[in-house]
Amino acid sequence: MTDSKYFTTTKKGEIFELKAELNSDKKEKKKEAVKKVIASMTVGKDVSALFPDVVNCMQTDNLELKKLVYLYLMNYAKSQPDMAIMAVNTFVKDCEDPNPLIRALAVRTMGCIRVDKITEYLCEPLRKCLKDEDPYVRKTAAVCVAKLHDINAQLVEDQGFLDTLKDLISDSNPMVVANAVAALSEIAESHPSSNLLDLNPQSINKLLTALNECTEWGQIFILDCLANYTPKDDREAQSICERVTPRLSHANSAVVLSAVKVLMKFMEMLSKDLDYYGTLLKKLAPPLVTLLSAEPELQYVALRNINLIVQKRPEVLKHEMKVFFVKYNDPIYVKLEKLDIMIRLASQANIAQVLAELKEYATEVDVDFVRKAVRAIGRCAIKVEQSAERCVSTLLDLIQTKVNYVVQEAIVVIKDIFRKYPNKYESVIATLCENLDSLDEPEARAAMIWIVGEYAERIDNADELLESFLEGFHDESTQVQLQLLTAIVKLFLKKPTETQELVQQVLSLATQDSDNPDLRDRGYIYWRLLSTDPVAAKEVVLAEKPLISEETDLIEPTLLDELICYIGTLASVYHKPPSAFVEGGRGVVHKSLPPRTASSESTESPETAPAGAPPGEQLDAIPTQGDLLGDLLNLDLGPPVTGPPLATSAVQMGAVDLLGGGLDSLMGDEPEGIGAPSFVAPPAAAVPANLGAPMGSGLSDLFDLTTGVGTLSGSYVAPKAVWLPAMKAKGLEISGTFARQAGSISMDLQLTNKALQVMTDFAIQFNRNSFGLAPAAPLQVHAPLSPTQTVEISLPLSTAGSVMKTEPLNSLQVAVKNNIDVFYFSTLYPLHILFVEDGKMDRQMFLATWKDIPNENEAQFQIRDCPLNAEAVSSRLQSSNIFTVARRNVEGQDMLYQSLKLTNGIWVLAELRIQPGNPSFTDLELSLKCRAPEVSQHVYQAYETILKN
Repeated sequence: MTDSKYFTTTKKGEIFELKAELNSDKKEKKKEAVKKVIASMTVGKDVSALFPDVVNCMQTDNLELKKLVYLYLMNYAKSQPDMAIMAVNTFVKDCEDPNPLIRALAVRTMGCIRVDKITEYLCEPLRKCLKDEDPYVRKTAAVCVAKLHDINAQLVEDQGFLDTLKDLISDSNPMVVANAVAALSEIAESHPSSNLLDLNPQSINKLLTALNECTEWGQIFILDCLANYTPKDDREAQSICERVTPRLSHANSAVVLSAVKVLMKFMEMLSKDLDYYGTLLKKLAPPLVTLLSAEPELQYVALRNINLIVQKRPEVLKHEMKVFFVKYNDPIYVKLEKLDIMIRLASQANIAQVLAELKEYATEVDVDFVRKAVRAIGRCAIKVEQSAERCVSTLLDLIQTKVNYVVQEAIVVIKDIFRKYPNKYESVIATLCENLDSLDEPEARAAMIWIVGEYAERIDNADELLESFLEGFHDESTQVQLQLLTAIVKLFLKKPTETQELVQQVLSLATQDSDNPDLRDRGYIYWRLLSTDPVAAKEVVLAEKPLISEETDLIEPTLLDELICYIGTLASVYHKPPSAFVEGGRGVVHKSLPPRTASSESTESPETAPAGAPPGEQLDAIPTQGDLLGDLLNLDLGPPVTGPPLATSAVQMGAVDLLGGGLDSLMGDEPEGIGAPSFVAPPAAAVPANLGAPMGSGLSDLFDLTTGVGTLSGSYVAPKAVWLPAMKAKGLEISGTFARQAGSISMDLQLTNKALQVMTDFAIQFNRNSFGLAPAAPLQVHAPLSPTQTVEISLPLSTAGSVMKTEPLNSLQVAVKNNIDVFYFSTLYPLHILFVEDGKMDRQMFLATWKDIPNENEAQFQIRDCPLNAEAVSSRLQSSNIFTVARRNVEGQDMLYQSLKLTNGIWVLAELRIQPGNPSFTDLELSLKCRAPEVSQHVYQAYETILKN
């Protein structure tokens, strides 16, 4: 007989009887009684009065009875904490039982009893179980640590359980490894700042080995953990991908999605030129297609994830269009999701197939689905230009069906097609006007009004059509009222004589009879424009509209990158980051895709920067869309930084002292009050350099004609060079140079519009670089940049941006955004723009520092055919903040001892030997000493540039 009999009894006075049975000497009777107690507890009866009697039954060898008692204990320990302590001794004993199942059962139950008083008694048994010889006990104990951490985190840390957990990652048993990873991941989630899962190539190797042998849920834990790891280079990423790929053929869909997440993340680091990249793309498609043959709920989850994957890498499923065709028995939520993915995958190659399918859907009975299908036809027209004509004729066929909601949707999408392809399909307007009376939805009415207003000159009775809408103006929705106001103003500007009365009527309705502030404001603006300056009104209202983009519902790139890291979780179904829907104290960590390595066209990571690019060459290393685009979209929102940029001291640089600390410790280059000796440059150093220059340097130096800027003082400014040619930036040409004047660095840009359309909405952003260069203010182009127009802008720069060592050291990657697109280019800045005004060192200090810097840090260079004498050399260099500390003549040769300081606090000391050559040219020998020898080559280049130009 089954155990269901325990749930059928309804006797009264039961507690007393059960008490007697629990204390019986017969084992079978005891077991029966405990089963009855559990049954009563399950149906909600209060049997807590039996607590001591049930606890007495714990002393048994019978595993089934023990499980039942433990179940009772877990349920009532919270309400009876004092009595629960009675059970502690039994737990301790059970943790040393010869039967591993009993040891594991004891440790599992201990983790579930959430009573503070008891937890400290459980530390010792738990420690033993974590080191138990049986893997079943160890894996159970690993999960118990996570439970205990949830109750008392401090206790777990003090007892050293976290270190033991980390050791379990190297366990020989795969299930123990999986549970240890699960426990550590759980703890790390509640403490985002702690670096518990400190993964390295060795531990990753152990996890990948365990991956093949543990259960499906263990595999998910390990795969999720792998997804949080960032490989050091593309080779390691490829090796992990190769070992994860077999999981794609797993029967459990959760394992498949977790594997897809890892692969999608690490593919970011692989170069698209690799054969393996193509192979991986081919391997990703079949498992995703297989997920679509599961039950509808699973299909929906798979489709939501596929939607993200297709936005990130459409090439994965570009040949799999047919699997997204809708089946007649699909639920509506699956149908709509499939439809969305079909449009994302639509291309010139498959558009005929897609349109035939969509036309079929538009005749279905499900109204919501039909509407979405008609919209989809319009989206296809906008996305694939070659299909636009076919799409328009399909929409016209649907309008002829005269089905009301189909007609309305078709008109809404035709409006968008007109916006995308002006002056191409206007011949269909007559057909649209025939259906005017049947429109009752605000969106469709607004679309029709827009079409009439926009093409009023082609519609003979446009005024009558708009007047018919005006009769019920106050009953219309706001959307329609606003559209009607604009359409009538457009009509008036095109046919002023015939429509004066109409425009006065609509302006009066909008301004005097309406309560809606939006409508009133727009009405007043039009009224004032028309009454003061009709020409300006025409320019504003009838201005050329920008073409609409193909994909308006794409997820913003940085959010998409974050969601890719959450494939297979709730975030990927909601299409929202966890922070948007997870409440409570748990810190939600923002994840992002790993940066592309050098071989895959980016220099995000210092280890993988392209080595040894010659200084004269433009860098090819361009940051990925994901790196900069998301930030660029949010650009220029903060208040502009005012005042000269601050020189970042070595103290501010903190952990990112990328060049290994200048002479800061020696020179006391820390802010006063931190306990360092204060060192103040003499005030003379702050005087504009050329004012203190000897007159012998001539008039050309006074006006500094060589710089081409004509300023009284300031360092040498190179002539502008083309950084971004127009052919690479859709018609935008960017030339520029860098300058330092009066302590401020600027990037002097020249933007030329060589395209046929107006350019607006400019913004700029720099990738991380060696000296933290960043824009100190938004890129301000005050008026739209018309075709053939050129504008000059000086963009102030600060050195307070993010720092990352680049190769070469002075490379700068820039992203510029405008209304057309985002463009990337790379340039090299001359190091002398970073030489600060307080770079003159005291003589004694110079001598001590020169001796202190090791000789191997000294670099020798030659500057041939310099057209200046010692006086002029010193003066010219001082104007670029290279200061002469001392000068002497040795055997007819002039020796200059010089110092300069970079914005990040690094000092460079120089000895310049001037050898008189022929009368007009001299050769210079330059010795440089610096604690960061990688700077020397660039300082030498700065010397040569300044002295020879």
